[in-house]
Amino acid sequence: MASDELIIRQVPHSPEAERAVIGSMLIDVRCAPGVIGVLKASDFYSPLNRAIYDTIYSMFTFSKTIDPVTVLDNMRAGGVLTDATPNYVLEVISLTPTSANVMEYAAIVRDMSLLRSIADTGAEIAELATSGEGGAESILDAAEKKIYALRQDKSVSGLEPVGKILAGVYEQIIDASENGAGLPGVPSGLSDLDSRIMGLNKSDLIIIASRPGMGKTSIALNIALHAARASNKAVAFFSLEMSREQLAIRLLSSESRIDGKKLQTGRVSPLEWKILAEAASGISKSEIYIDDNPSLSVADMNAQCRRVRNLGLVVIDYLQLMQSAAGPTRRSYENRVQVVSDISRMMKIMAKELNVPVICGCQLSRANEARSNKRPMLSDLRESGSIEQDADIVLGLYRDDYYDKNSVNPNIAECIILKNRRGETGTVDLLWQPEFTTYATLDHRHSDGDD
Repeated sequence: MASDELIIRQVPHSPEAERAVIGSMLIDVRCAPGVIGVLKASDFYSPLNRAIYDTIYSMFTFSKTIDPVTVLDNMRAGGVLTDATPNYVLEVISLTPTSANVMEYAAIVRDMSLLRSIADTGAEIAELATSGEGGAESILDAAEKKIYALRQDKSVSGLEPVGKILAGVYEQIIDASENGAGLPGVPSGLSDLDSRIMGLNKSDLIIIASRPGMGKTSIALNIALHAARASNKAVAFFSLEMSREQLAIRLLSSESRIDGKKLQTGRVSPLEWKILAEAASGISKSEIYIDDNPSLSVADMNAQCRRVRNLGLVVIDYLQLMQSAAGPTRRSYENRVQVVSDISRMMKIMAKELNVPVICGCQLSRANEARSNKRPMLSDLRESGSIEQDADIVLGLYRDDYYDKNSVNPNIAECIILKNRRGETGTVDLLWQPEFTTYATLDHRHSDGDD
C-alpha cells in the first residue's frame, strides 16, 4: 500500500518524452522553431535535459548552427558540460527513431511541467491559508496571482539570468524589425503620437491628463477600439464615471461618423440606420469588455483582468474616482494624496504583472487656469503624489478653443507629451471632432507646401 501511494505521489514527468524532444532537435534542426515556441528550459524535469535544451534555445535565438558537436561545444563554453553529457547525447540520439512526432513529445513535456507547477502552487496556497498571516482577501488575491501566472506561463517572482533576458530582448528586436510600422508596441491609431511614444508597450502605465470636458474619455475610447482591432487582443475598459451605454453611443458615433446628438435623440435617417448597423457590427467584432461599476479598486480590476484571455490593453477612466483597496477614502486632502499615490503605484504593478499597457485618465487641477499659458504641466496633476514617478508616459490634452471660443484654431488639439520613458517629449497636433467625440491625426497636407 505504501509503495502504491509513493507511485501515485511521484512528481509528474516523462523521461521518455524529454529525451525524444532533445533527440529530435539534435537529429533535425528544423524541429527547433516549433519546439521553442511551446517549451522553456524550466519545463524539463531532468537537470541534464534542461541544460541541453537551454543551450539549444540560446543557440537558436542567436542563429548558431545546431548539431550534436556544436551543442556540446557551447555547453563546454557555458560551463554546463559534464563528463557524462557526451555519452548521454549519443544515447538520446540513438533512442530517437524519428523527429516526425516531436510536437507530440513536446506537448507531453509541457503538460507534465504544468502539472508540477499546479502541484507546487497548490502547496504554496495551502501554506498561505494555514500560516495565519494576512486576511482572507489578501490570501485570495495572492492565490489568484499565482494561478494567473500559471495561465500566462510566467513565474510569480524570482531572479532571472541576464542571458535569458537578452535572448528575449533579441527576439523583441527581431519582431520590431519585421514590423512594417516599425513600432514595438500596439498602435494607438494616432500615427503622429505613435511615432513619439513607440505605440502602446507592454507593462507601460500611460496617463492621459486634462481638465474636465477636454476629451480624456474620447481619446481613450478611440485608442481602445483601434488597439483591439490592430492587435486582435482583448481590451478591458473600466469606466468609473460614464455608463456602459453612454460609452457604446460614443463608440457608435465615432465609428459611424453620425452626430452623437442624433443617436441620443433617435433622429436618424433611413440611410444613417444602415450605416449605424454596419458600425455596430464592426464594433461588436472587436473584443472590448466594459465595466461601469463606480466603486472598483485596482485590486478588483486586476482580479477581473486576470480572467480575460488574450488580454492586450487595460483602460481606466479615471484615476481620481478610484477607491483604494482599503475602502472609501477620507476627506482629508493629505490622506487623499496618499491614497492616489497608492493607487498610482498599484496600477504600475498591475501593468507589469499583466504585462500589458495600462491607460488611465487623470484630472488636472485648476492650477493651469491661473496661468496665462494654460497648457498642462506635470505639476498640474491633481493630487499627483507619485503619479508622475510611476507613469512611463504622461500625455496632457489642450485645446485653445476650450478657453477661447473665438480661437483661430477651433478643434485643433495639442497632445503634449509631458513624460516619455521611451523617447522624447514634445507636442503632437490632433484634430478634435466634437460631433463624433473623436480625436484623429491632423492632416498636415495643407501646410506641407506639396502639390
